[in-house]
Amino acid sequence: MSIDIRELNKNMPRKGSFKPVKWIVAGLAALIVAANSFTIVPAGYTGVVLTLGEVSKTSYDSGFHLKIPFVQTVETMSNKIQVYETPASAVSKDLQTVSSNIAVNYRLVSLNSASMYEDVGKDYKTVLIAPVVQECMKSATAKYTAEQLITERQSVGDEVKTALELKLKDYGIYIEKFNIVNFDFSDEFNNAIEAKQVAEQNLLKTETEQKQVKVIAQTDADKKIITAKAEAEAILAQAQAQADANKLLEESLSDKVIAYEQIQRWDGVMPKVTGSNSGMLINVPLDESDSTSQAE
Repeated sequence: MSIDIRELNKNMPRKGSFKPVKWIVAGLAALIVAANSFTIVPAGYTGVVLTLGEVSKTSYDSGFHLKIPFVQTVETMSNKIQVYETPASAVSKDLQTVSSNIAVNYRLVSLNSASMYEDVGKDYKTVLIAPVVQECMKSATAKYTAEQLITERQSVGDEVKTALELKLKDYGIYIEKFNIVNFDFSDEFNNAIEAKQVAEQNLLKTETEQKQVKVIAQTDADKKIITAKAEAEAILAQAQAQADANKLLEESLSDKVIAYEQIQRWDGVMPKVTGSNSGMLINVPLDESDSTSQAE
């Protein structure tokens, strides 16, 4: 079998035909390198720089940053306020089982983002926050009776928040707010609370009615006293007026009786008269001895 060398040479690619392929490959490689030479950190996040898997001391703030392609990678850690909601179960001071729903608003401080990623990882909510919240909630609940948990919910929440801050501040986790959404107790305890409230309301109603009766009685007594005083004053005034009238009448009658007696005892002898510019004085004897002595 003979081989035609000329035919083989025709089928072989020419040297110049490889150039477009090389440029395409080079362009794609350049694009890949360029794409891995920078990173953009979103607002509210911190970029943790990893150099060949090792956490670097330098972190990136939000914005555009250059990095070494294929050597450095950037992991973002959120510094925004996040919400962790969970049910919690505990026992009160009076040994009542307490179920509650709680909500924690927290955020990771930017300066601690790298150490958090290195020591705990991105799922620090599950690793750190969740168990600490349950522990602090149980500890605080055990200091209060079931009734106090209801009436002093704000104090309980403040105590839990303070405990969370003390335990998490070293990790750079800041507690913005802690809320106890609700408490739930056993049916027996709820019935006992309801019965107590009904008894207190009945007692308050009875005390109110008794006070009202006392007020009405006191009002009636005051009215009677006022009426009695008014009547007494009226009687006194009437008696005083009668006494004054009697006195005037007595004085008036006394003058008339004296005059009448003088007239009845007059013996017909003219009385001695002493005259003056201002009037006359009539001397009328009141008894017979005086009349006789005057006649003599």
